[in-house]
Amino acid sequence: MFWALKVFLKILILLIIVIALAGWWGLKKVGVKEPKLFGVTYSARNAEDFGMSRTSVFTEILDDLKVRHIRLPVYWTEVEKENDKYDFSEIDWQLREAEKRGAEIILAVGRKLPRWPECFVPEWVSAKKDRNFEETELFDYIETTVERYKNNPALKIWQVENEPFLPFGRECSLFGDKVLEREIAIVKKIDGAHPVLITDSGELSFWVRAAKRSDIFGTTMYREIWNEYLGFFTYPLPPQFFRAKLALTELFAGKRPAIVSELQAEPWQKKQSYELSPEDTLSVFDLNQFKDHIIYAKNSGFDEFYLWGVEWWYWLKINGHPEIWNEAKNLF
Repeated sequence: MFWALKVFLKILILLIIVIALAGWWGLKKVGVKEPKLFGVTYSARNAEDFGMSRTSVFTEILDDLKVRHIRLPVYWTEVEKENDKYDFSEIDWQLREAEKRGAEIILAVGRKLPRWPECFVPEWVSAKKDRNFEETELFDYIETTVERYKNNPALKIWQVENEPFLPFGRECSLFGDKVLEREIAIVKKIDGAHPVLITDSGELSFWVRAAKRSDIFGTTMYREIWNEYLGFFTYPLPPQFFRAKLALTELFAGKRPAIVSELQAEPWQKKQSYELSPEDTLSVFDLNQFKDHIIYAKNSGFDEFYLWGVEWWYWLKINGHPEIWNEAKNLF
């Protein structure tokens, strides 16, 4: 129960500080607004976990949903399965397809990237059990990736690591400020034309460390989670909390563009969704909750949102439950 108490106290402290320092003015000033854009995060490996074609799902996202803003992880485990033997064929293909349709891409690089288990380190690296070796090889993979895509027409933003200050994930220890700053420096030295996105947890983190290192800051936005101690838990936060928290962050880190890089639009349960039936997942998160999360997001006052769960929507669709997929079409 210690973890549950720690989470509760952290949320309470965050809420008190934001309200006290940003003031009720900050909470009241922000009203409902239509966002400038909605996008999605797409993980080909997650689509494959659902038993679907990695390429077919991506094509459907572009052609049926007509999404034009996509965040793509460049998993180190997939592009460098052997030391210095790179295979970027899937990312190459994704960017070509995006370019054909005028879509804009956020490429995420690093060892900690979207989707479970959070850290993606090749076996030939982790087998060494050598922190210095891992850091050196990590920098090489990032340098190689940025060199390859810096001039790609579909590239819009680089993301460096995913929530690098949040200790979450399986065998996913944090590397800290110095490693993150070195990663950012590598990206900027090779490609000074594209901004760098740094993300942080909307509910569990103070944003200053992430924001001050970013050109664009990204927050997660979750409402219902599952935890082994709490079970199903709804964060007791009004949507305006996020904008007020950003106002407070800007006092310490300076002002910069900010987006919601991860808006919950799928269930969070004890098991992964692909381990359950479609009906079981819909009992946790259904069409009404999807709509409610969109309304909540609009009330937060942010302009850009990247939804989390597009692979699950498509899996539902091909298994006789197209409602969320069809509702999402209204956003793009």
